[in-house]
Amino acid sequence: MATLARPLGDCCFKTVPHEGEPKGTVEDIGGAPTYVSEPPNMTSTPKRVVLFLADVYGPMYINNKLVQDYFASQGFAVVGLDYFLGDPIYPHFEEEGWDRPKWMEKSKRQAREIFPAWLEGVKQRYGEDAKYAAVGYCFGAPFVLELGATKFTVAGAIAHPAFLDEHHFHNNKSPLMLSCAETDRTFPLDARRRAESMLVAARTKYFFQIFSGIDHGFATRGDPAIADARWAKEESASAMVRWFSRFCEEGPTQSTGRPAKNLG
Repeated sequence: MATLARPLGDCCFKTVPHEGEPKGTVEDIGGAPTYVSEPPNMTSTPKRVVLFLADVYGPMYINNKLVQDYFASQGFAVVGLDYFLGDPIYPHFEEEGWDRPKWMEKSKRQAREIFPAWLEGVKQRYGEDAKYAAVGYCFGAPFVLELGATKFTVAGAIAHPAFLDEHHFHNNKSPLMLSCAETDRTFPLDARRRAESMLVAARTKYFFQIFSGIDHGFATRGDPAIADARWAKEESASAMVRWFSRFCEEGPTQSTGRPAKNLG
């Protein structure tokens, strides 16, 4: 089947570091380092868990930690798999002669090998009765659609995705939110429209969110000093909270859905 969200390009490696104090911890789950951010008083029954599948900067990057902490502040337990095993992309940028394609192939293979045991570890930690949702940014998007194909997750969300083919949308069975940039070489307009057509044909619940004047990477790596970029990042995160809450069968009083104002 045809490619819809393309492999990573230069836009996937640009970032502006955000400011804030992370609140989570790093723990071992299923043999893999994991950023864990939980609400202070996890009272929902069953528990609500967000699987955070990061971009190439990994879940330990400050911007991604702050987004995970925001989801936790809204009543979700959040687990961010470090499928790069402490080797995200950004420390390599200044290395002379660094082979980016080789790093990418290694990382894709490694992520696939690590993910099944990690997922089992997450299920052991939170239980079979928890309500699981998944969010994937760029590199992490395929995992969301693949989990949706098994209906393990009650809902999924992706932002400026990469590495998606038509079969991902054809096979997905879980409600899917797509948070998209108007300018995105990895998921351009024609691909977005094809994805929507496939979701309509499959009668899958979906929600598209598209920000004008915004580029790929906005949901985690945009410049907070630019008003439109900051608003898009915050609106993306808060909309995901409402989307997940809807399918976790929580009433509106369980999650504030407050604007995501503390993401750096």
